[in-house]
Amino acid sequence: MNIVSVPVTPFAGQRPGTSGLRKKVAEFRQAGYVEAFIQSLFDALPEVAGGSVAGRTLVLGGDGRFFNDCAIQTIIRVAAANGVGRLIVGRGGLLSTPAASVLIRERGAFGGIVLSASHNPGGPDGDFGIKYNVANGGPAPERVTEAVFRRSQSISAYLTLDTADVPLDRVGAARLGVTEIEVIDPVADYARLMERIFDFDRLRDLLRGGFRLRFDAMNAVTGPYAREIFECRLGAASGTAVNAEPLPDFGARHPDPNPLHAADLIAAMAVPGAPDFGAASDGDGDRNMVVVGSAAIGGGMIGPSDSLAILAANAHLIPWFRDGLPGVARSMPTSRALDRVADALGIPCFETPTGWKYFGNLLDAGRIALCGEESAGTSSNHVREKDGVWAVLFWLNVIAVRGEPAAAIVADHWRRFGRDFYRRHDYEAIDSEAAKRLIGTLRRRLRELPGTRVDGFEIETADDFAYTDPIDGSVAEHQGIRLGFSNGSRIVYRLSGTGTEGATLRMYFERHEADASRHGLSAAAALGSLAAAAAELAAIKAITGRSEPTVVM
Repeated sequence: MNIVSVPVTPFAGQRPGTSGLRKKVAEFRQAGYVEAFIQSLFDALPEVAGGSVAGRTLVLGGDGRFFNDCAIQTIIRVAAANGVGRLIVGRGGLLSTPAASVLIRERGAFGGIVLSASHNPGGPDGDFGIKYNVANGGPAPERVTEAVFRRSQSISAYLTLDTADVPLDRVGAARLGVTEIEVIDPVADYARLMERIFDFDRLRDLLRGGFRLRFDAMNAVTGPYAREIFECRLGAASGTAVNAEPLPDFGARHPDPNPLHAADLIAAMAVPGAPDFGAASDGDGDRNMVVVGSAAIGGGMIGPSDSLAILAANAHLIPWFRDGLPGVARSMPTSRALDRVADALGIPCFETPTGWKYFGNLLDAGRIALCGEESAGTSSNHVREKDGVWAVLFWLNVIAVRGEPAAAIVADHWRRFGRDFYRRHDYEAIDSEAAKRLIGTLRRRLRELPGTRVDGFEIETADDFAYTDPIDGSVAEHQGIRLGFSNGSRIVYRLSGTGTEGATLRMYFERHEADASRHGLSAAAALGSLAAAAAELAAIKAITGRSEPTVVM
């Protein structure tokens, strides 16, 4: 078995960011493309990650989307040619993103390679991605992704082995060159950790006592996790996990757990006799949506910002957090509902840029133990990624201990802390130059905006959010335009980098309401005029040509 050095032309790929290298499948299928990127990663790691991969342990797996199986085999051959000591691979090439983080941390791995484009569509015409996670289980920091990018601009050859595919369909061990390959049950390690975090006895009593859960896996990676944990270990009825078979094209669905793409779940929770609690997760299992059917709280999903705040307020009910939380964190666009809980608990609440890597330093330093983003990501110090199934188990544990329906828990939270009405408008796949022009125009107007009246109230503050990491002192600038109003309302404008076509402009609207008699308003009614004014203020139609958002959350 010979190691082959294959010449390759340097490629001008995008800079891998917090979401890794993410492009259309067709680009990854180009001859030598995956090999060149993985070789660039391996070449760059000695400079920025404390050593080479030779003799080290790496975790490898993905969400099962189209091309996952081919990419896995390619990476195995390149890893073996580069002397990786051990590869821990999920059976069938499957691993949810949070499960990969669990394995990296619990097995003491040097890092891990996760194949996913998260919540983006799959299939031959869909999206694919490769992300590297470092030894703490979290996404590679910028110093690593920048080093990989630089290497990709100069790489001249990659190493590989000219061998047949390694069978990944059953648990067991194999060897390829110097590399030991351990094929594992992708669910087992993750499920054992969940049993340590939550009170599974209480959860069994809840789910076997008539409480009904509907979990929509969206034909993505969490299907096997939901079946094993909810149905097998906790005794929920067979069929609790729907759309639970991972499919290469996610069943022609967009695996993003939001009201648009998980409309079936919303509808199932709105009919008489609906399950007590509904939930969904995304393509790679790191996002979550939780749904109740109660008109008392506006029906439909519990917003991610509210969900994060409610879990923080009830964290002491979870065995993992029985001693309380040292602190919490949220991304800047996420509503300030979490801040109100932190104030009541007397703990710090950190405001970070969007991107899970910013929580990593705070978690590693023990400054926080719970964190989340408005984009349906919530997690804790058990991993260094968002975790969809964990969030659902958290909710179920709170419901089991409190003995109340989810809707009652939400209503009680609002009575105690007030309601932070919150909404997000996404304008997807707009012209990148137009999006940059819009944000640039707002940025140039920051000094003149204070004093402007919008929706009947004055803008008091206007800034371009910058963050100084309290642990390592690194600075992240230009993280989003924030407008603060005299009545406490807030508008945020931000460009997102999670798509593969054009740009996504996101606008966020927030207003706090202390009057419990108004908590039953819909977010649309509470924020509609603010959203309209925000679109006009930014000249969205004039600059982008769009008159309506693509997605409203």
